Amino acid sequence: MIVNRSKYIDQLVRSKGNGLIKIVTGLRRSGKSFLLKKLFRQHLLDEGVAEDHIIIIDMESRKNKNFKDPDFLLDWVEKEMKDDSIYYIIIDEVQEVNDFVEVL
Repeated sequence: MIVNRSKYIDQLVRSKGNGLIKIVTGLRRSGKSFLLKKLFRQHLLDEGVAEDHIIIIDMESRKNKNFKDPDFLLDWVEKEMKDDSIYYIIIDEVQEVNDFVEVL
């Protein structure tokens, strides 16, 4: 069963485009990742955002261990951004990135 988190999606939607980084916090296993990687992603797709303009990086995946290096992360994201349109970058467990505050 999927619980509609419209209150949280609405908060994210209202703050879209304000130039600020969004940080979602909460208890472990409370649905933060699901909110961003599934529900908010689907909202963006429904609004017409191209799939390749939504970049999701899961820092818990062993496959993404290179992203813990902030320079690697920045270079990779810049290469993924092919045009001047808006991109949405979702980094799950961003605290795993070295110097993540500086990177953001």
